[in-house]
Amino acid sequence: MSDFLRTAGIFLHNIGIRDVIDVLIVAFLLYQLFKLIRGTQAVQLLVGLAVLLTIGLLAQVFQLRLVQFIFVNAGQAILIAVIVLFQPELRRALDQVGRLGTVRFVLGRHPPEPTVHMVQEVIRAAGTLREQRNGALIVFERETGLENVALSGVRVDGEVTAEILTTVFFEGSPLHDGAVIIRDHRLVAAGCVLPLAEALPGTGRMGTRHRAALGLTLQSDAVILIVSEETGLVSLANAGKLYRGLDDAKLQEMLTNLMLRPIARRAGAAIRPLVRSGAAIRALGRRSP
Repeated sequence: MSDFLRTAGIFLHNIGIRDVIDVLIVAFLLYQLFKLIRGTQAVQLLVGLAVLLTIGLLAQVFQLRLVQFIFVNAGQAILIAVIVLFQPELRRALDQVGRLGTVRFVLGRHPPEPTVHMVQEVIRAAGTLREQRNGALIVFERETGLENVALSGVRVDGEVTAEILTTVFFEGSPLHDGAVIIRDHRLVAAGCVLPLAEALPGTGRMGTRHRAALGLTLQSDAVILIVSEETGLVSLANAGKLYRGLDDAKLQEMLTNLMLRPIARRAGAAIRPLVRSGAAIRALGRRSP
């Protein structure tokens, strides 16, 4: 016991501030990784990779030459397979790292009023579509750019109104099978094609629209409203999760909060340096005679 305490004391004595920062950075990155893949198929893939890594370590410990030979020669192939299998998660992670945040706030910030009005128009359209049993996919672009998705449809660039949305998703419309993209309170494109998600555990049976909505939310931070053509239920997809059967009140609350959150985050990021500067100026004023 005394040897253990002595070793622990030497270890703690040799830890410096750089070591603490190093550990905190690695812990933060691991936390973000687990947060990113939570609820997706990447969890099962990660478990499979952990099993393979365990087998490789055991082969090295027990000197299993054939298994070691396979792992050494298949190492590059496994690395390429990991990149291919985790492509959606890697793309999403790089997208989150490269978001502009404060720059987008400086280039253009939208007040809450247009957002609330847009949400009301979308909810009014969803109510009409629900009554008519017409399916719909309405995508709200947030911080992740969706220009590649918009290019798969027909460019509209119009005002977001309930009448336009119900017309687009009317059963006889040539664009009713695709999704519409809303960016900065404008209807950018219609008839867009979304990536389909594979079956996820705990989501139950899903139609094509719901799979498409989840597929895009797994690759971006978009919020997607879905009107089911079969049941008439209105659902919301965000961050790989599906919220089914929402009424108008709950739908308005969730949509408003989700659409205003990036604005508040960008505003806070831009205001914090100003607050710190103001505090520094006040401190200098108190020091000056």
